[in-house]
Amino acid sequence: MNDMLKAILFDLDGTLIDSEHFYFECWNEILAEVGAQLTFDDWLNNYAGFPMPTNAQKLIDKYGINEPLAGLVKRRENLTIERFKTTDVQLMPYVIEILEFFKNKGLTMAIVTSSVRKDVETIFERNGLGHYFKLIITRTEITNSKPHPECYNMCCEQLGIAKNECIVFEDTINGLTAAKAANLVCYAVQNNTAEHHKLAAADKIFLDFKEVMEYLK
Repeated sequence: MNDMLKAILFDLDGTLIDSEHFYFECWNEILAEVGAQLTFDDWLNNYAGFPMPTNAQKLIDKYGINEPLAGLVKRRENLTIERFKTTDVQLMPYVIEILEFFKNKGLTMAIVTSSVRKDVETIFERNGLGHYFKLIITRTEITNSKPHPECYNMCCEQLGIAKNECIVFEDTINGLTAAKAANLVCYAVQNNTAEHHKLAAADKIFLDFKEVMEYLK
């Protein structure tokens, strides 16, 4: 492993937690009111990895939802919190192992996510993973969401580390674009090989964190 390496920056949704089904179901609960439903393929191809307000606007346009953007976003945020309180969102494969692996190497870990802080706190309250991370940057703290590099620039600045001292893990083109725009090394972890062509800009693509550990060892 690179001797200069000091920090590991993780995206959350789809990278550490298997939240895509959860978000997909939350949106379908709301869309059912206007007689519409997304397929999971449609969700993965067109919505996963994008900030919620972006997706809300896309859905307003697609289904002609007669509700102001701010109102729909608020309603979706409230529904998310309600559902997170009672739902255990599964971890992606080998997440505990990779967190322990980096912790044992003495590396600093941070979360850089397009989710809002309240959602992240609710998830970590339920799964207890929060103690692994020195810093959590969410959509709540920034002006421009991914694919803008602001979140990654802010993370490096607040950790006080140079760009060449950290690695990013992402699973979507949106997050990858943000990390590369911040001039960071970014590894993609994506078990769906059909998505790999979109992630060609990644420094390396892995199917899961077990492959990551074997590579870094």
